[in-house]
Amino acid sequence: MRVAPAITLTNAKRRRLRAIAQSRRSPLRLIQRAKIVLLAADDLQNIEIAERVGVSLPLVGRWRRRYAASGLAGIEKDAPRSGRKPKIPPELVQTIVRKTTQETPPEQTHWSRATMAKAVGVSDSTVGRIWRQHGLKPHQTRTFKLSNDPRFAEKLEDIVGLYVNPPEHAVVLCADEKSQIQALDRTQPGLPLKRGRAATMTHDYKRNGITTLFAALNVLDGSVISTCMDRHRHVEWLKFLRMIDVSVAQELDIHLIVDNYSTHKHQKVKRWLARHPRFHVHYTPTSASWLNMVERFFRDITTQRIRRGVFHSVDELIAAIEQYIELHNREPKPFIRTASASDILEKVKRGRETLLKVRSV
Repeated sequence: MRVAPAITLTNAKRRRLRAIAQSRRSPLRLIQRAKIVLLAADDLQNIEIAERVGVSLPLVGRWRRRYAASGLAGIEKDAPRSGRKPKIPPELVQTIVRKTTQETPPEQTHWSRATMAKAVGVSDSTVGRIWRQHGLKPHQTRTFKLSNDPRFAEKLEDIVGLYVNPPEHAVVLCADEKSQIQALDRTQPGLPLKRGRAATMTHDYKRNGITTLFAALNVLDGSVISTCMDRHRHVEWLKFLRMIDVSVAQELDIHLIVDNYSTHKHQKVKRWLARHPRFHVHYTPTSASWLNMVERFFRDITTQRIRRGVFHSVDELIAAIEQYIELHNREPKPFIRTASASDILEKVKRGRETLLKVRSV
């Protein structure tokens, strides 16, 4: 014959259970469980407790045992349940995952919910649910590019070293051009943002000319040296270098981080740099311009000022860019690079290994 476990309560536990049993905000099921435990602590039998609380006898036995085993935590939450058996067999789920990741539908580049549902004989919503459970998004792609530069590791460590441990008596500048910035005027005025509706703008536009933004981001404080010019040849790059030379205190060396654009390596540029020994140029690895922090600034100015702007002339566009940078330089904030050179190299290594596997298939 089974014997109900004895319940012994300290004064503190009894007060806590009484507070729950008398609460008007606690869930009813928790109030009932607290009453069961309190009556059990008064040495009442389960059948009498069931009558007083108004619940079934098995329910009293269950929560009495749970409290005896786990205390208050045993009655606050229900035990995990197995749940309903899945209607979709695990084999079919694996088939959908395998086809999604390893196959493509006939004459198409990727699966949609409809094409996959038709291929395996289930509903569209079932396919969508399985994709969500496995983190699959076949409608999306991400671009990537692994550098083939034979000196990748050397250049990477050089540039990251400048970021994390800049030299003394020097300034580190990330410089580049943002070319072909268009002064776009929409053909019709858009509607403003309102509740339940995003701001609108026409898909077509009128081109009013272009400009090129030359910018050098100070790694230490986040300030920007900039100018706009009509073109981005070596002639304009030399003008920008002279501007940097004038803007930076003469007693400081200048470490310039730039990409491998041919303009930056023009013979006239090299001769000018040779005559100005305080300039030290550091080239990013091939296909790795993302190492240049000024690209992060270009993204900000594009999303915050240029992309949604309406400009009736190039002069209006240039004025908007200059005002944005002037405001930025009032309270500049540096971009902090957290990835170490070893972390980046390990990620590149994994990427190359994955590419080799794909090519071997």
